[in-house]
Amino acid sequence: MTDTISDYLTRVRNAIKANHRIVEIPASNLKKEITKILFEKGYILNYKFEDNNTQGTIKIALKYHPVTKQSAIKNLERISSPGLRQYAGSREIPRVLNGLGIAILSTSKGVMTDKEAKTQKVGGEVLCYVY
Repeated sequence: MTDTISDYLTRVRNAIKANHRIVEIPASNLKKEITKILFEKGYILNYKFEDNNTQGTIKIALKYHPVTKQSAIKNLERISSPGLRQYAGSREIPRVLNGLGIAILSTSKGVMTDKEAKTQKVGGEVLCYVY
């Protein structure tokens, strides 16, 4: 597999469309950081890192509205791919839905959202949009 972040986003997207409560994803450090950001911003209900002898897994509890059963995540969009990397400087960081969504960036100071990157005045690779 060449694009593990795209696989991560696709697994979450498919689980939402199938109305699953929990999705299991093979773990990596970058995926763990993206999961922490999604939890901090309120897009997922909870997460758990399980470490076995080989790679480990991430269990994500998806968040749904109690009455309408709609997911908190409307769309996950991969921006930078292995074939075409998308970089943004600190002044060119994109706004997602006029600030209603988040862009997740991989910077020299770690994985962070677009707002955090703007306040720290650091640019990086735009991984994905979440809204």
